[in-house]
Amino acid sequence: MATDRERRLDELLDKQDIHECLARFSRGMDRFDRDIYLSAFWEDAQMAAGPFVGSAADCWDWAVPMHEAGQILTHHALLQTMIDLDGDTAHAETYYQFIGRNRDESLWIAGGRYIDRLEKRESVWKIALRTNVIEWSCAPPPMPIPFADVPDIAENGVSSRSRQDPSYQRPLVNRRAPNNPAKA
Repeated sequence: MATDRERRLDELLDKQDIHECLARFSRGMDRFDRDIYLSAFWEDAQMAAGPFVGSAADCWDWAVPMHEAGQILTHHALLQTMIDLDGDTAHAETYYQFIGRNRDESLWIAGGRYIDRLEKRESVWKIALRTNVIEWSCAPPPMPIPFADVPDIAENGVSSRSRQDPSYQRPLVNRRAPNNPAKA
């Protein structure tokens, strides 16, 4: 029989796996990486997001062209998450902020909650059902991106909605020349 500590450690590991699953959804959407996005969902998962209701794969097919046409980049930022474990089923409520840099350089920010039912199948946690509750939206005035005029910043710091993004680089290396403006 498991001790209380062992039970708590098992729950902690399950919750960490769930957090990483939720993060894969966001990273997949923001990097336009379909494989990572779909790795967060069971093949039979269902989603409800705005006007869309259907499978996770069909949601990808609906959302990506919309984001590609409307924004140059998106951030699906996950905030606090509450997870209720019940054996091989979990219910999670995750607050989020969506930030989009639109093609016309305006910004779109929205927030809400992802309400998920996750299932653990063959020791793997994935989303089985997701409801996206959008609770607010606004369009703040845009500002220039800091340091965008630095000549060699493109070597390391340019975001990409593909596997060309610096976050995929293994091993991560700095391609920029050393420079310390404080010592200049």
